Formats: sequence, C-alpha cells, structure tokens
Amino acid sequence: MTAQATGPFEIKMAPLDTYNQAEGAGIARFSIDKEYSGDIEATSQGEMVSAGSPQEGRAGYVAMERVTGTLAGRQGSFVLQHSATMDGSSQEQSISVVPGSTTGGLTDLTGSMRIIIENGAHSYEFEYTLPDSE
Repeated sequence: MTAQATGPFEIKMAPLDTYNQAEGAGIARFSIDKEYSGDIEATSQGEMVSAGSPQEGRAGYVAMERVTGTLAGRQGSFVLQHSATMDGSSQEQSISVVPGSTTGGLTDLTGSMRIIIENGAHSYEFEYTLPDSE
C-alpha cells in the first residue's frame, strides 16, 4: 500500500573541493546536511555536484543523501538519489530511494520524493511503500 509523508526540512550546504578545477568548468561540489520534520523525523548527510548558472535559473545537479531516522513509526535509514534541472521557468526533478540502501525498520522501503521551495522555506512530499505497512 502506498502512503504519503509530508513536512518541512532545514538544509545546510557547504562547498567542497571539486575534481575538475579548470577555469570556466562551472562544476561545483557541496556537502548537504538536512533535518527533516513532520512525517519523517530524521537527519541526513550527502554530497551534491552541480553545474550551470544557478544565478540565472539555468543549472542542474545530482546528489546522494543518506537519511537516518523514523518514518511511519519505524526506525532505519535509506539513501535518496537526486537528479534535477532548471531552465528559466521550467524545472524537472527526480528523487528516489536507492534499491539496496535501506536498513532497520525501513528495509525494502521504496519511494520517490518531491522538494518544494516556497518563500525560501523547504518542504517535502514523499510517496512511499513499506512492506507490511498496511
């Protein structure tokens, strides 16, 4: 049975050294630390690589983020894989649970997440399936 989790999250990002440091490469790397509230009570750590011109609203990023905490009363961890692009007024994002990355009470969790940013505040919508969660 598919369920939905929603809530806010706080995010802190910090620049990391990049492999490709050629002038004009336009590639940046960041650490990600998040604190989820609402239906997911968890913290996460991850890494993001981005390219393009985010100042102009034209960029893309990929990331891996390990989430550790509680969902639907079950404690464990899972990894989210992110891929997103924006080009002026349009945006596309794909964020999903990595198969084989789930642990503890969240073993065999599957799902996809959508990040919402409104007025500078971040929130999530997470559609998921947990075995025996009916």
